Amino acid sequence: MLVYTRDLRVLLIERADAPGYWQSVTGSQEPGETLAATAARELHEETGIDAGAYGGVIDWRHSNVYEIYARWRHRYAPGVTHNTEHVFGLELPEPVPVRLDPREHRAHLWLPWHDAATRCFSWSNRDAIEWLARRATSEPGRN
Repeated sequence: MLVYTRDLRVLLIERADAPGYWQSVTGSQEPGETLAATAARELHEETGIDAGAYGGVIDWRHSNVYEIYARWRHRYAPGVTHNTEHVFGLELPEPVPVRLDPREHRAHLWLPWHDAATRCFSWSNRDAIEWLARRATSEPGRN
């Protein structure tokens, strides 16, 4: 779940269980939940941001399959080594206050897209931020 402003500042949050690991909002789908509902719920749980107040999350219709870091495999069923993530976005007019759960995240930053991309520990998160920048520069009327 990539949260960004029109001028391409990107919200990153630092994991409490892995200091120095910066990422966008992530989470797992609950039974019976749509992917969009998962993205909106995780966004609210992790940051306090209500996606509905800004038009809702946008499904970027892109997914990545990646190997789960060994340190986090205990969160998955035995034998599961790979995960599929679905990319969603939410554009905000400007940075908004963020409320973190200290059990999950230590800090947050609003960074220009290029700084956010280099700070992410996840290749897929970095790719999503870089894709955002390419898409924005090709849209008419974007700065």
